[in-house]
Amino acid sequence: MRVLMMTDLEGVAGVVTFEHDSYETGKYYEESKRLLTAEVNAAVEGLLAAGATEVLVLDMHGPGGIWFPDLHPAAKLMHGRPLAPQAVRDSVYKTYDVSVMIGQHAMAGVTDGDLAHTQSSRAIDSYTLNGKPIGEIGQWALYCGALGLPLIFLSGDHAACAEVQDLIPSITTAAVKQGLSRNSAITLSKEASRELIRTQIRLAVELPQAEPVPPLVWDPPYVLEKRF
Repeated sequence: MRVLMMTDLEGVAGVVTFEHDSYETGKYYEESKRLLTAEVNAAVEGLLAAGATEVLVLDMHGPGGIWFPDLHPAAKLMHGRPLAPQAVRDSVYKTYDVSVMIGQHAMAGVTDGDLAHTQSSRAIDSYTLNGKPIGEIGQWALYCGALGLPLIFLSGDHAACAEVQDLIPSITTAAVKQGLSRNSAITLSKEASRELIRTQIRLAVELPQAEPVPPLVWDPPYVLEKRF
């Protein structure tokens, strides 16, 4: 099994504020990157234990979120800004079998979602697709679905896990923190969060062999509304 791993920074245990933790000007930003990379490594370990043969990590936090020197030696990393053209990325993504998300946050407007936002934390109030509110989780799941890839696992805060379970009921999740407001949360320790991710992502690969998680596909046409 070849695994495509989408990563973001705001859904990581210990990362709780925009100003200090997730913006590249924040005083803890470099530490946040190390925390994300450690959760990515835990996920890679769980995937390898479950029989994955290749893991491609996508560094998709705006200014970058992976601390490369600490990345698991078995993982590959797609990074750099600006991103390669979509056609180039699609040609890579479609060679993988499944997708997972590490460090994900809830969509904009979720009151108990720590660091909840959709694309721009400063400018976007909401996205709606075909009348249904949608965030980055739904966008990625549908994007992968269009390429034939199921999204089988997500780690992040409780709100992000609830959001993806609404879209994909059979998905496996790992909630590493409980959001209290947009910039505060109760988080697991770094050790507990990594062990939870390691255990749950292994289950995500091993459990659905009899009933695989299907790719998420919505019927066209599509109407996307953005509120700024």
